[in-house]
Amino acid sequence: MAIFKGSGVALVTPMHNDGSVDFDKLKELTEWHVAQGTDAIIACGTTGEASTLDDEEHIAVIEAVVKQVNGRIPVIGGTGSNNTQHGIHLSTEAERVGADALLVVTPYYNKATKKSLVAHYEAICSQVSIPVILYSVASRTGMNLDAATVAELKKIPNVQGIKEASGDISQIVEIARLVDENFALYSGNDDQVLPLLSVGGSGVISTIANIAPKQTSDMVHNYLSGSFEAAKETQLSQLPLIHAIFSEVNPVPVKAAVALLGKCDLSYRLPLGAPEEDTIDTLKREMTAYGIL
Repeated sequence: MAIFKGSGVALVTPMHNDGSVDFDKLKELTEWHVAQGTDAIIACGTTGEASTLDDEEHIAVIEAVVKQVNGRIPVIGGTGSNNTQHGIHLSTEAERVGADALLVVTPYYNKATKKSLVAHYEAICSQVSIPVILYSVASRTGMNLDAATVAELKKIPNVQGIKEASGDISQIVEIARLVDENFALYSGNDDQVLPLLSVGGSGVISTIANIAPKQTSDMVHNYLSGSFEAAKETQLSQLPLIHAIFSEVNPVPVKAAVALLGKCDLSYRLPLGAPEEDTIDTLKREMTAYGIL
């Protein structure tokens, strides 16, 4: 059973100009997503600048989202680390504060072998009782989860899905072939949602949903209900906006887009910083063309 079907937003983390977390804006954003029909919220993922939050802030953000959602949709905490003990700590704490599931990225930088990679996930999963979604994004981590490794990892009882952001459609199809209906396949790339759904995917963990939540959720549900043309129209119409929000490293442009909507300040944690003026101009143009600004 999928943890969710539809669009899960990889939520930005609002911050004040001094860099501290803006919990008031975080709660407002969370409420907006529930109202807009977002199907799940992923707190403290890549888009949430998790790598620059300390552990106390990290868990506080997840807890704030859990409390605001109050059981209406699943809340998934990003708890991956390249330090297995740190990953265990974040995962157990996220479960303690009420997360419904965890998103656990492959350990970055270390270049683990397949055997030690499996042991890493086994160690984390053994310490929690909630579902775990694998996260494969080799462009950031230097480590790809190939189909054979995913098939091995899915034997761990609470590994129940994957956010697949390799961009390799052939690999995605092979993963789909090796898993079953009890394993959820989520697109990690906003421009490949429908191809993934076509081989049995359950939805998307989305960046563009930060600014187009209803449209992205409707797209997935249209496809799953058989309204293929409507879904295709949305996927293709979003493409220029997707290009704009990935014109610099994520989450720099998409957080700027959320700020343009008036839903957070334009503030980041170093080493991330404000986008170039050309990027802002492009975002304004494409958001206006898409009808959200």
